[in-house]
This record gives sequence, structure tokens and C-alpha cells, in this order.
Amino acid sequence: MTNILNASAAIIKPYSVGNLTATITCLKIDAAGIVKVKWSETLNGTKRTIGAAITLPDAALAVPNTYLVWSEVSYNYTPVVGYMITGSISLADQMFMSPRITPPVYDGVTCS
Repeated sequence: MTNILNASAAIIKPYSVGNLTATITCLKIDAAGIVKVKWSETLNGTKRTIGAAITLPDAALAVPNTYLVWSEVSYNYTPVVGYMITGSISLADQMFMSPRITPPVYDGVTCS
């Protein structure tokens, strides 16, 4: 996980890594369709609380007895030269991925 987060920092160079926040979280969806955090890791951010319930942006993602890897990234970009734009622009995105074969394991915790 450290290598993945450090790679995101390398990609953003030569811009400031201090403005980058990246978080990877494993979500377990139980038989009732309730989504909870199993593990979380971050770069320059706050880890998600283990066991916290999460509301997914699309109910179709909540397939019972499965898991998702949730990737979030944000960056406060300040243009070097800005005639029309002053200050910083907040860029952000997220992605939900369903692992194909086995539940992801991080730091000895299986997302199952």
C-alpha cells in the first residue's frame, strides 16, 4: 500500500505533494447489503474509521456478500499563471472497484 500511495505522489511531481490527498479503503458488504469499512490507508489524509457504515453513491454497487476497493483522491491546484483564475482549484475523484478473485488483504486484515 505504501508503494501505491508513494506512486501517486510521484505522478503529481513537480507539483506539491502536500496538496495531494489519496485514500484507499476496503469495504465489506454483508448479506443485508450494509457496507462497512474493513481497512483504510491514506497519504496526507485521514483514514476511514474501521467498522464505520458507508453509503454508496449508487445502490447497485451494494451487492450482498461482496467487497469493494474504494479509491479517493483530491488535489488543491494553484495555477502558476492565472489571468482568469485566482486562488486554488479543488480537483477530486473517486472510484469503486470489485476485486475479481479474492478479498484484498492489507496489514494482516482481510476484507471479508
